[in-house]
Amino acid sequence: MNSSEDIPSSYPDNALFQFASWFTGVHGYVSLIICTFGVCTNIFNITILSRSDMRSPTNVMLTWLAVSDILTMIPYIPFAIHFYCVFDPMDISPEKFTKAWTTYMQILVNLAATTHTISIWLGVALAVFRFVQMRTTATGPIARKRSMKQAKTVIIVVYIVSTLILTPNYVTNEIEEVTMNNKTMYVLKDLKLASNQTDTIVLVNVLVYSIVAKLIPCALMVVFGGSLLYSLAIKGKSRRRRLSTNGLGQKRETRQTKTTRMLLVVMILFLITEFPQGVLIFMSAVMKDFYHNVYVPLGDLMDFIALVNNAINFVLYCSMSQQFRSKFLEMYLRRTSKFKKIEKLSFTHSFTKTLFTDVHS
Repeated sequence: MNSSEDIPSSYPDNALFQFASWFTGVHGYVSLIICTFGVCTNIFNITILSRSDMRSPTNVMLTWLAVSDILTMIPYIPFAIHFYCVFDPMDISPEKFTKAWTTYMQILVNLAATTHTISIWLGVALAVFRFVQMRTTATGPIARKRSMKQAKTVIIVVYIVSTLILTPNYVTNEIEEVTMNNKTMYVLKDLKLASNQTDTIVLVNVLVYSIVAKLIPCALMVVFGGSLLYSLAIKGKSRRRRLSTNGLGQKRETRQTKTTRMLLVVMILFLITEFPQGVLIFMSAVMKDFYHNVYVPLGDLMDFIALVNNAINFVLYCSMSQQFRSKFLEMYLRRTSKFKKIEKLSFTHSFTKTLFTDVHS
């Protein structure tokens, strides 16, 4: 997310900056579409996955992942409208960068960093839980209740720790007052990364954020995702062969396999989104001019990819989970059709009754 200190009035004449110039022009409008779609579909995710007959450790985590995604996208909508649609993205003016809007940007930057950290660590938790579930032999109501309790505890810990660990980030993102053409405007303070002027707390914060909130969870996803993939490809075959004589067991195993595949796709999307960001943020902290020459022109693209990742899970669940798809149809489409049918029958009955009364009057 680029602040006014990061946006030049014109881009240098090279391929990366020319792409940035073009993408910045469309970023606000496509982001509005993605955010609107994502907020609606994540509401679907929450209402479906939180049903009593859908409740499981995996679905509880996916529910709170959807909450985190909504907390990312809803505040982004006013930001995109003001900074990219109402005003030209390249415009740096006091009317655009008022104190109120710059404060909103500051809050959004901090909130987005927190929600992305929550989301990626929930992704790690999903991988770990699935890894443990595929190796445990404990079944029944007691084991299920214990798993649900553990999942809820992990969710609470992820939300709280992600917020606390980013406290230095909240402190270092400061607003400063500048004067342009005898008019005052407010911008986010330049962090002066990878220079002699970089504050120690800023450097530590950026390094911690890139490593703890991006690179480490991505590495853990690779480890546990690879283990899940191995279990599906190698061990899964022998397990399905043993269960082939047991219809109920085979059906349960097939459903679990589909769930595991879906979670693997979720993890792959996290890796595609978060790992490049982690590398770019880390390089910005240690390489001189990398931030302004590489990170800034790619900032809007990275924001857009992250928003797409926040919004795409509904499509993924519908395409890969028959149970989720059935519940969605039952809760939203069939209920609407049933309501229309009842309304039509009610109207027909009322019309017939009125006609009968008129004939006999």
